Amino acid sequence: MAEAWDSGASAWSAERRQAYANDLDADRSLAAVTTHSNRSKADQDPATWMPPHQPSHCRYLEDWTATKLRWHLTVDEDEHIVMQELVAACPDNPLTYTPAP
Repeated sequence: MAEAWDSGASAWSAERRQAYANDLDADRSLAAVTTHSNRSKADQDPATWMPPHQPSHCRYLEDWTATKLRWHLTVDEDEHIVMQELVAACPDNPLTYTPAP
């Protein structure tokens, strides 16, 4: 939520923030992770945190990007640079998402 707030959610209505926090309509919205991974990530973006399991990086970047696009959230410069560098190692898969209502 803190990352979303910094990426544009601060300008949203309370109802839109609630919809974002409870978004179960997109497969990419929630991912089961260990407590340790969840705590180590906290509110960091890909510029400062990536999953410890390297083979998960591409999926994580796809999910991150799709969520940003779905909710029209911004990406800061450091985040953008790292995402471009990391996605270069990912297979060429089309990114799909459904805009949030």
